[in-house]
Formats: sequence, C-alpha cells, structure tokens
Amino acid sequence: MTDDPSRRRILRNTGVLTGAALLSGIPGGPAGTAHAAPSAGGSSPVVELPAGRLRGAVEGGLTVFKGVPYAAPPVGPLRWRPAQPHPGWAGTRDATAFGPSAPQLYREGGDPVLGNHGAPPFSEDCLTLNVWTPGADDAGRPVLVWIHGGGFISGSGSLPQYSGETFARDGDLVVVTLNYRLGPLGYLYFGEEGADGNFWFTDQLAALRWVRDNIAAFGGDPDRITLAGQSGGALSVAALAGARPTGRPLFRRAILQSPPLGLQIPTRAESLERSATYLDILGAKNVAELRALPWPQLIGATIEMFRRTGRWGYWSTPFLPVLDGVTLTRGPAESLLSGPGADIDLLIGWTKEEAAFAFALSEPYAAATKEQVLARARDTFGARAAEAYTAYEEARPGARPVDVLMDLIGDDLFRMPGIDLAERRAARGRPAWAYQFDLPTPAYGGQLGAAHCLELPFVFHNFDKWAQAPFLAGLNPRIRDGLAAAVHASWISFVRSGDPNHGPMPDWPRYERGSRTTMRLDSVTAAVDDLAGYWRRLRRPTANRAVS
Repeated sequence: MTDDPSRRRILRNTGVLTGAALLSGIPGGPAGTAHAAPSAGGSSPVVELPAGRLRGAVEGGLTVFKGVPYAAPPVGPLRWRPAQPHPGWAGTRDATAFGPSAPQLYREGGDPVLGNHGAPPFSEDCLTLNVWTPGADDAGRPVLVWIHGGGFISGSGSLPQYSGETFARDGDLVVVTLNYRLGPLGYLYFGEEGADGNFWFTDQLAALRWVRDNIAAFGGDPDRITLAGQSGGALSVAALAGARPTGRPLFRRAILQSPPLGLQIPTRAESLERSATYLDILGAKNVAELRALPWPQLIGATIEMFRRTGRWGYWSTPFLPVLDGVTLTRGPAESLLSGPGADIDLLIGWTKEEAAFAFALSEPYAAATKEQVLARARDTFGARAAEAYTAYEEARPGARPVDVLMDLIGDDLFRMPGIDLAERRAARGRPAWAYQFDLPTPAYGGQLGAAHCLELPFVFHNFDKWAQAPFLAGLNPRIRDGLAAAVHASWISFVRSGDPNHGPMPDWPRYERGSRTTMRLDSVTAAVDDLAGYWRRLRRPTANRAVS
C-alpha cells in the first residue's frame, strides 16, 4: 500500500481529533509527541483501511483495535492451505473484542509451571491480530510485533500477559500481537502440489505484510518495525528474517527470546513420516479425509502424537516446521546470517535453566540414572560424553543426574546455538546483543531456577497479568520490579534505536569475537565476557580446540 494520507485519515464519531500528550522519560523517545485522544464524551476511534473501516476502543488512555482479520479464514478447502488475502468487509467492522484463539489442547488451570497459555474460545477462523497505540495519528512511531511461543501447539496473541499495553504506554510504541495456526493445523506437511508446508509461516508472513501496509493508519512507521518472539515464536522470527519481500522490508530489528535453534528441522521426507503417524492415529488415509474431520478431533490426536514421537532425554515436540524448499529453504538461524536477514539488528538471549520448565517437576526424570544421562550425552559429545558429564556435574555442586541432563538439554536447544549465532554474526561484522536471564524463582522450593519463559513477565513488566502463573510464586517484589523495569526499558530502547542501552542499565556492549560480552540479567545485572566459554570450547571438535 502506498503512503497515501487520504487512505490513512482518522475518523472519529465526533468528527474531530482532540487532545495531545507530552510523553517524557521514554528511553530514546521524544519529549513531546502529539497523539489523538478520545473526547471527553468517550469517542470510539475509527480507522479506514483498504479492507474497510475498523472501530476500536480507548482503554487506559491507549487506542486499541482487537480481532482484526489479516488473512482469509483457513477453513473448509483452505484448511492446510497457505494463508490467503482477506476479502475485506462492508461498513464499519467492530474491533473491540479479541478474535478466537487457534485451536489447541486445553485443560482448566493449565500446567504447573506457566499456568494457562491459551483459553477458549477456539476456532479455525483465527487469523486475526491486535493493535495497541498511543494514538491512531500521523506520529510515525516505532512498531513492535510480538509472536507468541508455545511449543508450536499452544498460545495466543490475545492472552492478557502478552498485552501490548505496557510497551505502547511506556515506550510510545505501536504494538501488534497475532494469532496463527498451531499444532496439526499449522505444522503438518502432506507434500500436496501447490500447498507446500509451514502454514504457520504463511500466516505470520501475511500478518507482517498487513502490518507493513497498514500500520501507518495506527500511528506507526512501516520502516521501523521490530519483530520479537519467545521460544517457538523466536524461531518464527528467525525464519521470517529470510523472507524476501517486494517493496519495503518486513522488519528492521529482531528480538529472539529463548529461540530453540538447536532443533533439527525435518526434511520433507522426515515430515511426511511424521504426518503418516498422525494419519494412522486418526485412521485416515489422506489429507482429504482429514479435511472432513472436525478440528477438536484433529487437536485431540496431539496427545497420542506426544507419545509416539517423544524420545527420552529430549524436549518433546510432536509438530515441527519443515524444510519444504519453498517457504523454508534453510534452517532459521541461517536466515540471520546472509540475505536480507544479515542486516537486521539482533537482540538474542536465553534463560539459565531453560530445560527446568519441562523436566524439573517430572517424577520419572527425577529417577534418571547417570548411565541414562551419559547415553544421552553421547548424542551431543560422542566420545567426550564422560568429560562433559563431569564438567556439568562440577558446575552445579550436588547435581543429580537429572540436573546434568537439564543443563545439557538447555545448552543443546537454546544457549549454545544462540551463542553460535552470535559468534557467526560477529565474524561477519554484524554483532548481536546477547543476554542470559539468571534470576531464579523460589517456586517449588527453587527447583525451577531461571526456567524457560521466566523472563517474559519481566520483558512485558506486567506481573498483574501473570497472577495465575505458578512459577512466579515467592519472588521478592523489590528485586522483581527493579529487574523488570531495567529489562523492559532495554527492550523499548532496542525497538526505538537498535541499542538496548539506557540510563540506569550497566553498559551493555555487543557480542564481539574479541570479548564475547553477554548481559547477565539477575538481582545484580552485569555484563560478563565469554559467559559460556568453557562449554563453547568443550563442544568444539578436538582438532579445533586450540583456537579461541
């Protein structure tokens, strides 16, 4: 869409724009940015887009649009097809309520670590996004687009904990969250001609194009978009960096929180084998028969997929992306090393005890033996498995075999591949900013440490929205809030300037080959050089061990 002011005009039921706000104290932000505000009578903001008019709401002084369709509903014949353009609508569409979340497994109360990560209503008609903005005006604010994680099977851009409210208000940003297809509906691969795979990717790509083409109407700058995500969402961000857009780039900066870059992305043949397992579970012969089944039956088969695809000592992922040669031609990390992704500003990090999320509270894994863990370590270290086991054991005094296993899994999936990406970016003259989130939670007697997902409420700085998350129990409010303020401000600074440094934060240098600086986020935050140096050298082939 061209930047035509007549298409970006703001319509209000009062017919006028009222008010202006002076924003101060925003890291990297202007001292006085004007934005549209509701009239004293409580007018509803309306924007006009090529697809039609939208009426939003004013919430807490922010202008909010919810449940905005960015692609056609992937239902009926469009199930397991790439995202298609939305046909638009007549009249003014109400955008004051979230759209349904993508179909997913659900149990009341959620899991014992994170709690609920997705709640009804669910519907296949789920390709919607949400926008928070200080004002739907012509301010041209930086834009933050958030992609939720959830192991490729859960989550929603409509969850209160992912609300864009804090970022929009504290950083004078336009914030977008989105829903995309999950589980079997988003990740199965059938090799159909013209359908390719990675339907989740086509959804996210369609959402990014929508943001680029429409965000100016919401007070955003389409040339200053940051794409951020956590876990599976961070893997998505990396994959999307390789997309070759026509016209404007899709985003300028990327934030990868705990990206599982150590996942082995299956080939087409491997993905077809996994799809055959899924077909067998449902007693279906082909995708045509699956299209005739209701989505609750499709989602229900996920439970058996966990059982059939899981391996001892590995984080279970029943559904995965596929290297289909069309939507994904290489691993996600490679997309940030060459091509259009090489020039994207990058902030990347992980938590200290990532794997505790999935394994620390597991009774079967608590009984793991040293022999079992050594056998798993051989998959990573080969003949040096015993040396590695001893190193992990010594690094955690009193470690049980399961503790060694969790540290190994966390390094395999998250930390070491993240460091490798930072190393390779630095070698190419495009260094990243790296962090490790170290603050442990006292929940469950401290068993979780700094587990996967623990940094999320600190990044969003919205603990009130995480009140039901079990893993936050017992955190000291003073330490919690102090660290959250620093982390939240760093993310805002990065979105605004491409640099996470801000006044109260200790100096945070980029990850360069000479220093390998990583910011350790803890009760005492400090930059540490070569934080994982020993483990980096331990994983290097013996012939190269002399090279630093």
